[in-house]
Amino acid sequence: MYRAPVREVRFVLEELLGAGSLAASAELADYSDELARSVLEEAARFAEGVLEPLNRPGDLHGARWTPDGVVTAPGFRDAYRQFAAGGWTALGADPKFGGQPAPRALVSAAGEFWGSACLAFKLGPMLTHGAVHALELCGSATQKERYLPRMISGEWTGTMVLTEPQAGSDLGLVRTRAVPDGDRYRLFGQKIFITWGDHDLTPNTLHMVLARIEGAPAGVRGISLFVVPKVLVNPDGSLGARNDVRCLSVEHKLGIHASPTCVLAFGEKQGALADLVGEPGRGLEYMFIMMNSARLSVGSEGYAVGERALQRATEWARTRLQGKALSGAGPVPIIHHPDVKRMLLTMKSQTEASRALTLYAAFQFDLAAHSADGKVRRTAQARGELLTPIVKGWCTEIGNEVAATGVQVHGGMGYIEETGAAQYVRDVRITTIYEGTTGIQGNDLIGRKLGRDRGAAIGELIAAMERELRSRESGDPAVLGVREAALGAVAALKSATQALLRTLASRPEVGLAVSVPYLKLCGYVIGGWLLAKSAAIAAAKVDGPESAFYAAKIRTAAFYAAQVLPTAAALARVVEGGGASVAETDAALI
Repeated sequence: MYRAPVREVRFVLEELLGAGSLAASAELADYSDELARSVLEEAARFAEGVLEPLNRPGDLHGARWTPDGVVTAPGFRDAYRQFAAGGWTALGADPKFGGQPAPRALVSAAGEFWGSACLAFKLGPMLTHGAVHALELCGSATQKERYLPRMISGEWTGTMVLTEPQAGSDLGLVRTRAVPDGDRYRLFGQKIFITWGDHDLTPNTLHMVLARIEGAPAGVRGISLFVVPKVLVNPDGSLGARNDVRCLSVEHKLGIHASPTCVLAFGEKQGALADLVGEPGRGLEYMFIMMNSARLSVGSEGYAVGERALQRATEWARTRLQGKALSGAGPVPIIHHPDVKRMLLTMKSQTEASRALTLYAAFQFDLAAHSADGKVRRTAQARGELLTPIVKGWCTEIGNEVAATGVQVHGGMGYIEETGAAQYVRDVRITTIYEGTTGIQGNDLIGRKLGRDRGAAIGELIAAMERELRSRESGDPAVLGVREAALGAVAALKSATQALLRTLASRPEVGLAVSVPYLKLCGYVIGGWLLAKSAAIAAAKVDGPESAFYAAKIRTAAFYAAQVLPTAAALARVVEGGGASVAETDAALI
Protein backbone atom coordinates (compact mmCIF):
# COMPACT_ATOMS: atom_id res chain seq x y z
CA MET A 1 0.00 0.00 0.00
CA TYR A 2 1.39 3.40 -1.02
CA ARG A 3 2.18 5.89 1.71
CA ALA A 4 3.06 9.38 0.50
CA PRO A 5 6.46 10.41 1.96
CA VAL A 6 5.13 13.61 3.53
CA ARG A 7 7.87 13.83 6.15
CA GLU A 8 10.59 13.37 3.54
CA VAL A 9 9.16 16.13 1.38
CA ARG A 10 8.70 18.41 4.38
CA PHE A 11 12.37 17.94 5.22
CA VAL A 12 13.41 19.10 1.76
CA LEU A 13 11.05 22.08 1.66
CA GLU A 14 11.44 23.27 5.24
CA GLU A 15 14.94 22.27 6.31
CA LEU A 16 17.00 21.81 3.16
CA LEU A 17 15.55 24.64 1.04
CA GLY A 18 14.03 26.95 3.64
CA ALA A 19 11.03 27.53 1.39
CA GLY A 20 9.22 29.38 4.18
CA SER A 21 11.36 32.41 3.29
CA LEU A 22 9.21 32.89 0.18
CA ALA A 23 6.51 34.39 2.40
CA ALA A 24 8.56 37.61 2.34
CA SER A 25 7.18 38.31 -1.13
CA ALA A 26 3.82 39.99 -1.58
CA GLU A 27 2.59 37.32 -4.01
CA LEU A 28 3.23 34.50 -1.52
CA ALA A 29 2.57 36.38 1.71
CA ASP A 30 0.13 33.69 2.88
CA TYR A 31 2.64 30.89 2.40
CA SER A 32 4.15 29.18 5.44
CA ASP A 33 5.56 25.81 6.46
CA GLU A 34 2.27 25.11 8.22
CA LEU A 35 0.28 25.84 5.06
CA ALA A 36 2.60 23.62 3.03
CA ARG A 37 2.14 20.79 5.54
CA SER A 38 -1.63 20.97 5.25
CA VAL A 39 -1.44 20.96 1.44
CA LEU A 40 0.93 17.98 1.46
CA GLU A 41 -1.21 16.04 3.90
CA GLU A 42 -4.33 16.58 1.81
CA ALA A 43 -2.46 15.69 -1.37
CA ALA A 44 -1.24 12.53 0.34
CA ARG A 45 -4.76 11.55 1.36
CA PHE A 46 -6.02 11.99 -2.18
CA ALA A 47 -3.11 10.04 -3.63
CA GLU A 48 -3.43 7.18 -1.17
CA GLY A 49 -7.21 6.96 -1.00
CA VAL A 50 -8.36 7.86 -4.52
CA LEU A 51 -5.54 7.44 -7.03
CA GLU A 52 -3.62 4.42 -5.74
CA PRO A 53 -6.65 2.11 -6.00
CA LEU A 54 -6.95 3.04 -9.71
CA ASN A 55 -3.38 2.23 -10.66
CA ARG A 56 -3.55 -1.52 -11.19
CA PRO A 57 -7.14 -1.64 -12.58
CA GLY A 58 -6.31 1.23 -14.93
CA ASP A 59 -3.27 -0.66 -16.18
CA LEU A 60 -5.38 -3.75 -16.89
CA HIS A 61 -8.35 -1.96 -18.45
CA GLY A 62 -6.63 0.91 -20.24
CA ALA A 63 -8.21 3.75 -22.16
CA ARG A 64 -10.44 2.58 -25.05
CA TRP A 65 -11.06 4.20 -28.41
CA THR A 66 -14.66 4.34 -29.69
CA PRO A 67 -16.15 6.12 -32.72
CA ASP A 68 -17.70 8.64 -30.33
CA GLY A 69 -14.47 9.37 -28.46
CA VAL A 70 -12.07 7.85 -25.95
CA VAL A 71 -13.51 6.16 -22.86
CA THR A 72 -11.25 6.19 -19.81
CA ALA A 73 -10.74 3.34 -17.37
CA PRO A 74 -13.40 2.77 -14.69
CA GLY A 75 -13.07 5.16 -11.77
CA PHE A 76 -11.07 7.81 -13.60
CA ARG A 77 -13.99 10.15 -14.23
CA ASP A 78 -15.00 10.16 -10.59
CA ALA A 79 -11.37 10.59 -9.48
CA TYR A 80 -10.98 13.59 -11.77
CA ARG A 81 -14.23 15.09 -10.48
CA GLN A 82 -12.84 14.82 -6.93
CA PHE A 83 -9.47 16.18 -8.08
CA ALA A 84 -11.06 19.31 -9.56
CA ALA A 85 -13.50 19.75 -6.66
CA GLY A 86 -10.57 19.61 -4.26
CA GLY A 87 -8.99 22.62 -5.98
CA TRP A 88 -5.90 20.75 -7.15
CA THR A 89 -6.22 22.02 -10.72
CA ALA A 90 -5.92 25.58 -9.37
CA LEU A 91 -2.77 25.05 -7.28
CA GLY A 92 -0.08 27.45 -8.46
CA ALA A 93 -2.24 29.17 -11.11
CA ASP A 94 -2.95 32.89 -11.49
CA PRO A 95 -5.45 34.02 -8.82
CA LYS A 96 -6.97 36.52 -11.30
CA PHE A 97 -8.54 33.54 -13.04
CA GLY A 98 -9.36 31.43 -10.00
CA GLY A 99 -5.92 30.06 -9.18
CA GLN A 100 -4.36 29.48 -5.78
CA PRO A 101 -0.94 31.12 -5.33
CA ALA A 102 1.67 28.54 -4.32
CA PRO A 103 5.42 28.13 -4.78
CA ARG A 104 6.50 26.01 -7.69
CA ALA A 105 8.40 23.79 -5.27
CA LEU A 106 5.19 22.96 -3.39
CA VAL A 107 3.29 22.26 -6.61
CA SER A 108 6.06 19.90 -7.68
CA ALA A 109 6.09 18.21 -4.29
CA ALA A 110 2.36 17.52 -4.36
CA GLY A 111 2.67 16.25 -7.92
CA GLU A 112 5.12 13.59 -6.77
CA PHE A 113 2.40 11.94 -4.70
CA TRP A 114 0.03 11.76 -7.66
CA GLY A 115 2.76 10.42 -9.92
CA SER A 116 3.61 7.71 -7.41
CA ALA A 117 0.00 6.72 -6.86
CA CYS A 118 -1.11 6.65 -10.52
CA LEU A 119 1.17 8.11 -13.18
CA ALA A 120 -1.40 7.56 -15.93
CA PHE A 121 -3.86 9.87 -14.14
CA LYS A 122 -1.30 12.50 -13.19
CA LEU A 123 -0.24 13.13 -16.79
CA GLY A 124 -3.54 14.80 -17.71
CA PRO A 125 -3.52 17.56 -15.07
CA MET A 126 0.22 18.06 -15.68
CA LEU A 127 -0.38 18.98 -19.32
CA THR A 128 -3.32 21.21 -18.43
CA HIS A 129 -1.08 23.05 -15.97
CA GLY A 130 1.48 23.62 -18.74
CA ALA A 131 -1.18 24.88 -21.16
CA VAL A 132 -2.46 27.25 -18.50
CA HIS A 133 1.04 28.58 -17.89
CA ALA A 134 1.59 29.20 -21.61
CA LEU A 135 -1.71 31.07 -21.96
CA GLU A 136 -0.99 33.11 -18.83
CA LEU A 137 2.26 34.35 -20.34
CA CYS A 138 1.48 34.50 -24.07
CA GLY A 139 -2.28 34.53 -24.58
CA SER A 140 -4.36 37.56 -25.47
CA ALA A 141 -6.71 39.14 -22.95
CA THR A 142 -9.66 37.54 -24.73
CA GLN A 143 -8.04 34.10 -24.71
CA LYS A 144 -7.24 34.38 -21.03
CA GLU A 145 -10.78 35.43 -20.10
CA ARG A 146 -12.35 32.78 -22.31
CA TYR A 147 -10.20 29.77 -21.43
CA LEU A 148 -8.22 30.18 -18.22
CA PRO A 149 -11.04 30.19 -15.63
CA ARG A 150 -12.44 26.92 -16.95
CA MET A 151 -9.05 25.27 -17.24
CA ILE A 152 -7.92 26.39 -13.80
CA SER A 153 -11.19 25.20 -12.24
CA GLY A 154 -10.74 21.82 -13.93
CA GLU A 155 -13.90 22.20 -16.00
CA TRP A 156 -11.78 21.87 -19.17
CA THR A 157 -8.39 20.26 -19.79
CA GLY A 158 -5.45 21.19 -22.00
CA THR A 159 -2.92 19.36 -24.16
CA MET A 160 0.42 19.96 -25.84
CA VAL A 161 0.28 19.05 -29.55
CA LEU A 162 3.65 18.94 -31.29
CA THR A 163 4.65 15.63 -32.85
CA GLU A 164 3.78 14.54 -36.38
CA PRO A 165 4.48 11.20 -38.11
CA GLN A 166 7.41 12.62 -40.11
CA ALA A 167 8.58 15.04 -37.37
CA GLY A 168 9.43 13.51 -34.03
CA SER A 169 11.77 15.71 -32.02
CA ASP A 170 12.68 17.81 -35.08
CA LEU A 171 9.85 20.31 -34.86
CA GLY A 172 11.24 22.28 -37.78
CA LEU A 173 9.65 19.59 -39.98
CA VAL A 174 6.10 20.30 -38.79
CA ARG A 175 3.67 20.33 -41.74
CA THR A 176 0.29 21.06 -40.13
CA ARG A 177 -1.14 23.99 -42.10
CA ALA A 178 -2.87 27.05 -40.70
CA VAL A 179 -5.06 28.77 -43.30
CA PRO A 180 -6.27 32.31 -42.44
CA ASP A 181 -10.06 32.65 -42.12
CA GLY A 182 -10.89 36.21 -41.14
CA ASP A 183 -9.29 36.91 -37.79
CA ARG A 184 -9.03 33.16 -37.09
CA TYR A 185 -7.38 30.19 -38.76
CA ARG A 186 -8.35 26.73 -39.97
CA LEU A 187 -5.88 23.93 -39.26
CA PHE A 188 -5.21 20.88 -41.44
CA GLY A 189 -2.86 18.07 -40.43
CA GLN A 190 -2.27 15.05 -38.26
CA LYS A 191 -0.54 14.82 -34.89
CA ILE A 192 0.63 11.73 -33.02
CA PHE A 193 1.61 10.81 -29.45
CA ILE A 194 -0.80 13.33 -27.91
CA THR A 195 -1.09 12.49 -24.22
CA TRP A 196 -4.69 12.76 -23.00
CA GLY A 197 -5.57 14.03 -26.48
CA ASP A 198 -9.13 12.77 -26.10
CA HIS A 199 -11.11 11.52 -23.10
CA ASP A 200 -14.45 11.61 -21.32
CA LEU A 201 -13.38 13.40 -18.12
CA THR A 202 -14.47 16.88 -19.22
CA PRO A 203 -16.76 18.30 -21.93
CA ASN A 204 -13.98 20.27 -23.59
CA THR A 205 -10.23 20.15 -24.19
CA LEU A 206 -8.01 23.01 -25.37
CA HIS A 207 -5.30 21.79 -27.72
CA MET A 208 -2.13 23.91 -27.88
CA VAL A 209 -1.01 23.14 -31.44
CA LEU A 210 2.11 23.92 -33.44
CA ALA A 211 1.32 24.67 -37.10
CA ARG A 212 2.70 26.60 -40.03
CA ILE A 213 0.77 29.56 -41.46
CA GLU A 214 0.55 29.34 -45.23
CA GLY A 215 3.49 31.19 -46.76
CA ALA A 216 5.60 31.04 -43.59
CA PRO A 217 9.31 30.26 -43.99
CA ALA A 218 10.65 26.74 -43.60
CA GLY A 219 12.16 25.58 -40.33
CA VAL A 220 11.37 26.62 -36.78
CA ARG A 221 11.01 30.32 -37.71
CA GLY A 222 7.83 29.51 -39.61
CA ILE A 223 6.06 27.76 -36.74
CA SER A 224 3.23 29.41 -34.81
CA LEU A 225 1.20 28.35 -31.79
CA PHE A 226 -2.59 28.00 -31.89
CA VAL A 227 -5.26 27.17 -29.37
CA VAL A 228 -7.79 24.72 -30.81
CA PRO A 229 -10.83 23.78 -28.70
CA LYS A 230 -12.28 20.32 -29.09
CA VAL A 231 -15.70 21.96 -28.82
CA LEU A 232 -16.11 25.51 -30.08
CA VAL A 233 -16.76 28.16 -27.45
CA ASN A 234 -19.51 30.74 -28.02
CA PRO A 235 -18.94 34.42 -27.20
CA ASP A 236 -20.92 34.02 -23.97
CA GLY A 237 -18.65 31.14 -22.87
CA SER A 238 -21.13 28.35 -23.55
CA LEU A 239 -20.15 25.36 -25.65
CA GLY A 240 -21.19 25.27 -29.28
CA ALA A 241 -20.59 22.86 -32.14
CA ARG A 242 -17.91 20.19 -32.25
CA ASN A 243 -14.72 21.45 -33.87
CA ASP A 244 -13.12 19.66 -36.82
CA VAL A 245 -10.65 17.68 -34.69
CA ARG A 246 -11.00 13.93 -34.14
CA CYS A 247 -9.13 11.15 -32.36
CA LEU A 248 -8.27 8.51 -34.98
CA SER A 249 -6.81 5.95 -32.59
CA VAL A 250 -5.21 5.31 -29.21
CA GLU A 251 -1.68 3.94 -29.16
CA HIS A 252 -0.99 0.47 -27.69
CA LYS A 253 1.88 1.22 -25.33
CA LEU A 254 4.36 -0.56 -23.08
CA GLY A 255 2.91 1.14 -19.99
CA ILE A 256 0.67 3.94 -18.68
CA HIS A 257 -2.20 2.09 -20.34
CA ALA A 258 -4.86 4.24 -18.67
CA SER A 259 -3.40 7.41 -20.19
CA PRO A 260 -4.84 7.82 -23.71
CA THR A 261 -2.03 8.58 -26.16
CA CYS A 262 -3.88 9.72 -29.24
CA VAL A 263 -3.52 10.24 -32.97
CA LEU A 264 -5.42 13.45 -33.72
CA ALA A 265 -6.69 14.59 -37.11
CA PHE A 266 -7.23 18.32 -37.62
CA GLY A 267 -9.28 19.46 -40.58
CA GLU A 268 -10.80 16.33 -42.11
CA LYS A 269 -13.68 18.54 -43.31
CA GLN A 270 -13.63 22.35 -43.32
CA GLY A 271 -10.62 22.75 -41.06
CA ALA A 272 -10.28 22.98 -37.28
CA LEU A 273 -11.03 26.53 -36.13
CA ALA A 274 -8.07 27.93 -34.21
CA ASP A 275 -6.85 31.15 -32.63
CA LEU A 276 -3.26 32.34 -32.94
CA VAL A 277 -1.44 32.62 -29.63
CA GLY A 278 0.90 35.59 -29.49
CA GLU A 279 2.79 36.57 -32.64
CA PRO A 280 3.25 34.52 -35.82
CA GLY A 281 6.52 32.61 -36.08
CA ARG A 282 7.12 32.48 -32.33
CA GLY A 283 5.31 29.21 -31.73
CA LEU A 284 8.31 27.17 -30.69
CA GLU A 285 9.37 29.88 -28.26
CA TYR A 286 5.93 29.84 -26.66
CA MET A 287 5.72 26.06 -26.68
CA PHE A 288 8.96 25.88 -24.73
CA ILE A 289 7.11 27.51 -21.82
CA MET A 290 4.95 24.41 -21.68
CA MET A 291 7.82 22.10 -22.51
CA ASN A 292 10.15 23.34 -19.77
CA SER A 293 7.32 23.19 -17.24
CA ALA A 294 6.66 19.63 -18.37
CA ARG A 295 10.35 18.72 -18.21
CA LEU A 296 10.50 19.51 -14.49
CA SER A 297 7.25 17.62 -13.96
CA VAL A 298 8.45 14.58 -15.90
CA GLY A 299 11.68 14.61 -13.91
CA SER A 300 9.64 14.36 -10.73
CA GLU A 301 7.61 11.54 -12.28
CA GLY A 302 10.80 9.55 -12.71
CA TYR A 303 11.60 9.48 -9.01
CA ALA A 304 7.91 9.38 -8.06
CA VAL A 305 7.53 5.99 -9.70
CA GLY A 306 10.89 5.07 -8.18
CA GLU A 307 9.53 5.96 -4.73
CA ARG A 308 6.56 3.65 -5.26
CA ALA A 309 8.82 0.85 -6.49
CA LEU A 310 11.01 1.37 -3.41
CA GLN A 311 8.06 1.13 -1.05
CA ARG A 312 6.79 -2.07 -2.66
CA ALA A 313 10.26 -3.63 -2.71
CA THR A 314 10.89 -2.71 0.94
CA GLU A 315 7.55 -4.17 2.01
CA TRP A 316 8.35 -7.36 0.10
CA ALA A 317 11.83 -7.58 1.61
CA ARG A 318 10.48 -7.19 5.14
CA THR A 319 7.94 -9.98 4.75
CA ARG A 320 9.57 -12.45 2.33
CA LEU A 321 11.21 -15.23 4.36
CA GLN A 322 14.07 -16.89 2.57
CA GLY A 323 17.58 -18.07 3.41
CA LYS A 324 19.50 -17.97 6.66
CA ALA A 325 21.16 -15.17 8.54
CA LEU A 326 24.93 -15.22 9.04
CA SER A 327 24.26 -16.53 12.53
CA GLY A 328 22.70 -19.63 11.01
CA ALA A 329 19.14 -18.83 12.07
CA GLY A 330 16.50 -18.95 9.39
CA PRO A 331 14.54 -18.50 7.34
CA VAL A 332 14.75 -14.71 7.77
CA PRO A 333 13.20 -11.76 5.95
CA ILE A 334 15.37 -11.09 2.93
CA ILE A 335 15.94 -7.49 4.02
CA HIS A 336 18.61 -8.91 6.36
CA HIS A 337 20.70 -10.24 3.47
CA PRO A 338 23.54 -7.81 2.65
CA ASP A 339 22.89 -7.59 -1.09
CA VAL A 340 19.18 -6.94 -0.61
CA LYS A 341 20.05 -4.17 1.85
CA ARG A 342 22.45 -2.79 -0.76
CA MET A 343 19.75 -2.73 -3.43
CA LEU A 344 17.22 -1.07 -1.15
CA LEU A 345 19.74 1.55 -0.01
CA THR A 346 20.64 2.23 -3.63
CA MET A 347 16.97 2.77 -4.46
CA LYS A 348 16.41 4.91 -1.38
CA SER A 349 19.46 7.14 -1.71
CA GLN A 350 18.98 7.78 -5.41
CA THR A 351 15.31 8.58 -4.91
CA GLU A 352 16.12 11.04 -2.12
CA ALA A 353 18.86 12.66 -4.20
CA SER A 354 16.47 13.01 -7.16
CA ARG A 355 13.77 14.54 -4.98
CA ALA A 356 16.19 17.03 -3.46
CA LEU A 357 17.53 18.03 -6.88
CA THR A 358 14.09 18.49 -8.43
CA LEU A 359 12.67 20.55 -5.59
CA TYR A 360 15.88 22.58 -5.44
CA ALA A 361 15.46 23.38 -9.15
CA ALA A 362 11.81 24.32 -8.68
CA PHE A 363 12.81 26.53 -5.74
CA GLN A 364 15.24 28.40 -8.01
CA PHE A 365 12.32 29.43 -10.21
CA ASP A 366 10.45 30.54 -7.08
CA LEU A 367 13.40 32.72 -6.11
CA ALA A 368 13.62 34.06 -9.66
CA ALA A 369 9.97 35.09 -9.54
CA HIS A 370 9.66 36.34 -5.98
CA SER A 371 12.99 37.45 -4.49
CA ALA A 372 13.31 41.16 -3.72
CA ASP A 373 17.01 41.05 -4.66
CA GLY A 374 17.65 41.53 -8.36
CA LYS A 375 20.95 39.64 -8.30
CA VAL A 376 19.33 36.69 -6.54
CA ARG A 377 16.57 36.67 -9.15
CA ARG A 378 19.02 36.63 -12.05
CA THR A 379 21.23 33.94 -10.52
CA ALA A 380 18.25 31.78 -9.62
CA GLN A 381 16.72 32.05 -13.09
CA ALA A 382 19.97 31.01 -14.75
CA ARG A 383 20.42 28.17 -12.27
CA GLY A 384 16.86 26.91 -12.71
CA GLU A 385 17.28 26.89 -16.47
CA LEU A 386 20.61 25.09 -16.15
CA LEU A 387 19.12 22.44 -13.87
CA THR A 388 16.00 21.77 -15.95
CA PRO A 389 17.60 19.34 -18.44
CA ILE A 390 19.54 17.69 -15.60
CA VAL A 391 16.35 17.13 -13.61
CA LYS A 392 14.51 15.81 -16.63
CA GLY A 393 17.33 13.59 -17.85
CA TRP A 394 18.99 12.30 -14.69
CA CYS A 395 15.93 11.85 -12.48
CA THR A 396 14.09 9.84 -15.13
CA GLU A 397 17.14 7.66 -15.81
CA ILE A 398 17.41 7.08 -12.05
CA GLY A 399 13.68 6.30 -11.86
CA ASN A 400 14.14 3.59 -14.47
CA GLU A 401 17.09 2.12 -12.56
CA VAL A 402 15.20 2.18 -9.27
CA ALA A 403 12.11 0.50 -10.74
CA ALA A 404 14.25 -2.20 -12.36
CA THR A 405 16.07 -2.81 -9.08
CA GLY A 406 12.68 -3.17 -7.40
CA VAL A 407 11.94 -6.12 -9.68
CA GLN A 408 15.31 -7.62 -8.75
CA VAL A 409 14.52 -7.35 -5.03
CA HIS A 410 11.40 -9.41 -5.65
CA GLY A 411 13.41 -12.04 -7.49
CA GLY A 412 11.39 -14.23 -9.83
CA MET A 413 8.16 -12.94 -8.32
CA GLY A 414 9.04 -9.46 -9.56
CA TYR A 415 8.72 -10.70 -13.13
CA ILE A 416 5.15 -11.77 -12.46
CA GLU A 417 2.62 -9.02 -13.12
CA GLU A 418 0.49 -9.83 -10.09
CA THR A 419 3.12 -8.54 -7.65
CA GLY A 420 2.91 -5.07 -9.22
CA ALA A 421 6.67 -4.50 -9.45
CA ALA A 422 6.73 -4.92 -13.24
CA GLN A 423 4.14 -2.20 -13.86
CA TYR A 424 6.48 0.43 -12.45
CA VAL A 425 9.17 -0.60 -14.93
CA ARG A 426 6.68 -0.36 -17.80
CA ASP A 427 5.14 2.93 -16.66
CA VAL A 428 8.35 4.82 -15.86
CA ARG A 429 10.04 3.86 -19.13
CA ILE A 430 8.34 6.68 -21.04
CA THR A 431 9.74 9.38 -18.74
CA THR A 432 13.20 9.22 -20.36
CA ILE A 433 11.51 9.90 -23.73
CA TYR A 434 8.76 12.43 -22.89
CA GLU A 435 9.60 16.08 -23.66
CA GLY A 436 12.86 15.10 -25.35
CA THR A 437 15.00 12.03 -24.80
CA THR A 438 17.96 12.04 -22.42
CA GLY A 439 20.18 12.70 -25.43
CA ILE A 440 18.17 15.80 -26.29
CA GLN A 441 18.44 16.96 -22.67
CA GLY A 442 22.21 16.43 -22.82
CA ASN A 443 22.45 18.45 -26.02
CA ASP A 444 20.35 21.20 -24.44
CA LEU A 445 22.58 21.24 -21.38
CA ILE A 446 25.90 21.60 -23.15
CA GLY A 447 24.74 23.21 -26.39
CA ARG A 448 22.41 25.86 -25.01
CA LYS A 449 23.02 26.20 -21.29
CA LEU A 450 26.82 25.90 -21.21
CA GLY A 451 27.22 27.40 -24.65
CA ARG A 452 25.05 30.41 -23.89
CA ASP A 453 27.17 31.75 -21.04
CA ARG A 454 30.39 29.77 -21.57
CA GLY A 455 29.88 27.87 -18.35
CA ALA A 456 29.14 30.84 -16.08
CA ALA A 457 25.99 29.37 -14.49
CA ILE A 458 27.51 25.94 -13.84
CA GLY A 459 30.66 27.65 -12.58
CA GLU A 460 28.66 29.67 -10.05
CA LEU A 461 26.85 26.52 -8.91
CA ILE A 462 30.13 24.61 -8.51
CA ALA A 463 31.58 27.48 -6.47
CA ALA A 464 28.44 27.59 -4.31
CA MET A 465 28.63 23.84 -3.68
CA GLU A 466 32.29 24.11 -2.67
CA ARG A 467 31.59 26.99 -0.28
CA GLU A 468 28.64 25.19 1.27
CA LEU A 469 30.53 21.96 1.81
CA ARG A 470 33.62 23.64 3.25
CA SER A 471 31.60 25.80 5.63
CA ARG A 472 29.88 22.91 7.40
CA GLU A 473 31.63 21.30 10.36
CA SER A 474 30.44 18.21 12.21
CA GLY A 475 31.67 15.93 14.93
CA ASP A 476 29.99 12.95 13.27
CA PRO A 477 32.59 10.92 11.31
CA ALA A 478 29.91 9.71 8.90
CA VAL A 479 28.88 13.27 8.07
CA LEU A 480 32.51 14.32 7.58
CA GLY A 481 33.03 11.34 5.29
CA VAL A 482 30.03 12.34 3.22
CA ARG A 483 31.31 15.90 2.98
CA GLU A 484 34.76 14.80 1.79
CA ALA A 485 33.26 12.48 -0.79
CA ALA A 486 31.00 15.27 -2.06
CA LEU A 487 33.94 17.70 -2.26
CA GLY A 488 35.87 15.17 -4.30
CA ALA A 489 32.94 14.73 -6.66
CA VAL A 490 32.51 18.49 -7.06
CA ALA A 491 36.21 18.76 -7.94
CA ALA A 492 35.74 16.07 -10.59
CA LEU A 493 32.77 17.97 -12.02
CA LYS A 494 34.78 21.19 -12.07
CA SER A 495 37.66 19.57 -13.96
CA ALA A 496 35.32 17.80 -16.40
CA THR A 497 33.40 21.02 -17.07
CA GLN A 498 36.57 22.92 -17.89
CA ALA A 499 37.72 20.13 -20.20
CA LEU A 500 34.31 19.99 -21.88
CA LEU A 501 34.26 23.74 -22.51
CA ARG A 502 37.66 23.49 -24.18
CA THR A 503 36.47 20.59 -26.31
CA LEU A 504 33.29 22.40 -27.36
CA ALA A 505 35.36 25.38 -28.50
CA SER A 506 37.65 23.27 -30.70
CA ARG A 507 35.76 20.08 -31.61
CA PRO A 508 32.05 20.46 -30.82
CA GLU A 509 31.18 17.03 -32.27
CA VAL A 510 33.48 15.44 -29.67
CA GLY A 511 31.80 17.41 -26.90
CA LEU A 512 28.31 16.41 -28.04
CA ALA A 513 29.38 12.76 -27.91
CA VAL A 514 29.67 13.00 -24.11
CA SER A 515 26.62 15.18 -23.46
CA VAL A 516 24.68 12.44 -21.66
CA PRO A 517 27.64 11.33 -19.49
CA TYR A 518 28.11 14.98 -18.55
CA LEU A 519 24.42 15.38 -17.71
CA LYS A 520 24.56 12.28 -15.50
CA LEU A 521 27.77 13.53 -13.89
CA CYS A 522 25.97 16.74 -12.95
CA GLY A 523 23.05 14.80 -11.52
CA TYR A 524 25.17 12.51 -9.36
CA VAL A 525 27.33 15.35 -8.05
CA ILE A 526 24.56 17.86 -7.32
CA GLY A 527 22.50 15.07 -5.74
CA GLY A 528 25.53 14.17 -3.60
CA TRP A 529 25.96 17.77 -2.50
CA LEU A 530 22.33 18.03 -1.45
CA LEU A 531 22.50 14.73 0.47
CA ALA A 532 25.69 15.91 2.18
CA LYS A 533 23.90 19.09 3.19
CA SER A 534 20.96 16.99 4.40
CA ALA A 535 23.27 14.84 6.53
CA ALA A 536 24.78 17.92 8.16
CA ILE A 537 21.32 19.26 8.98
CA ALA A 538 20.28 15.87 10.37
CA ALA A 539 23.40 15.58 12.54
CA ALA A 540 22.35 18.65 14.51
CA LYS A 541 18.95 17.09 15.26
CA VAL A 542 19.73 13.41 15.63
CA ASP A 543 19.37 13.53 19.43
CA GLY A 544 15.92 15.13 19.29
CA PRO A 545 12.41 13.66 19.24
CA GLU A 546 12.73 12.39 15.63
CA SER A 547 16.06 10.70 16.13
CA ALA A 548 15.28 7.71 13.90
CA PHE A 549 14.27 9.94 10.99
CA TYR A 550 17.44 12.02 11.15
CA ALA A 551 19.68 8.99 11.77
CA ALA A 552 18.27 7.47 8.58
CA LYS A 553 19.14 10.68 6.73
CA ILE A 554 22.77 10.35 7.77
CA ARG A 555 22.98 6.65 6.91
CA THR A 556 21.36 7.18 3.50
CA ALA A 557 23.81 9.97 2.67
CA ALA A 558 26.73 7.85 3.86
CA PHE A 559 25.67 4.98 1.60
CA TYR A 560 25.26 7.32 -1.38
CA ALA A 561 28.72 8.74 -0.77
CA ALA A 562 30.29 5.28 -0.51
CA GLN A 563 28.46 3.30 -3.21
CA VAL A 564 26.73 5.73 -5.60
CA LEU A 565 28.82 8.90 -5.76
CA PRO A 566 31.99 7.10 -6.98
CA THR A 567 30.14 6.85 -10.31
CA ALA A 568 31.00 10.52 -10.75
CA ALA A 569 34.73 9.78 -11.09
CA ALA A 570 34.10 7.32 -13.92
CA LEU A 571 31.75 9.73 -15.71
CA ALA A 572 34.28 12.55 -15.37
CA ARG A 573 36.86 10.38 -17.14
CA VAL A 574 34.39 9.72 -19.94
CA VAL A 575 33.65 13.43 -20.32
CA GLU A 576 37.32 14.36 -20.40
CA GLY A 577 38.47 11.68 -22.83
CA GLY A 578 35.66 9.58 -24.25
CA GLY A 579 34.14 11.76 -26.94
CA ALA A 580 36.64 11.03 -29.71
CA SER A 581 35.82 7.31 -29.61
CA VAL A 582 32.36 8.26 -30.84
CA ALA A 583 33.13 11.18 -33.13
CA GLU A 584 35.90 9.35 -34.96
CA THR A 585 33.87 6.20 -35.65
CA ASP A 586 32.32 6.00 -39.10
CA ALA A 587 28.59 5.20 -38.91
CA ALA A 588 29.17 2.37 -41.41
CA LEU A 589 31.30 0.58 -38.82
CA ILE A 590 28.53 0.42 -36.22
